[in-house]
Amino acid sequence: MSKEVSKKSDYRPNVAMIIVSDEYPKKKEIFIAQRNDLLNIWQFPQGGIDKGEEVKEALFREMEEEIGSADAEIIAEYPEWISYDFPTKIADKMRPYKGQIQRYFLMKLGKDAKINLATKHPEFSDYKFVSATEVLDHTAHFKKPVYEKVINYFKEEGLL
Repeated sequence: MSKEVSKKSDYRPNVAMIIVSDEYPKKKEIFIAQRNDLLNIWQFPQGGIDKGEEVKEALFREMEEEIGSADAEIIAEYPEWISYDFPTKIADKMRPYKGQIQRYFLMKLGKDAKINLATKHPEFSDYKFVSATEVLDHTAHFKKPVYEKVINYFKEEGLL
């Protein structure tokens, strides 16, 4: 991990993925999943980086744990760590962390990838593919600035 991450030790190191279907780049629809603990809140799959774990190792492990498949390829990586603070309600449950610091990846599902949300510890109850604009209509307010920044970066790079 970089020095920037170690400086933010009160932020949980995390990987996050913007997943596009196997029809990318012809179709630029983005995978979002509905949280099973919050009504009408959708998000990108994401998860913590374990101590000693490499970022890309965590990326594929978390993808498998959250959507039941790690059949994907990395298209691009957001060039820096990006952080957000938890709202007070969530921060109390996430102590000692006050937020997350994340590495974002743009990933394309494999041709035969099978999404299965009924994982060992399910976090999501449903999923769908939506346009980049629609993502922001469905996400939690405290994640919107990060999502917008990352999506806009990939759009500017001609990837979304």
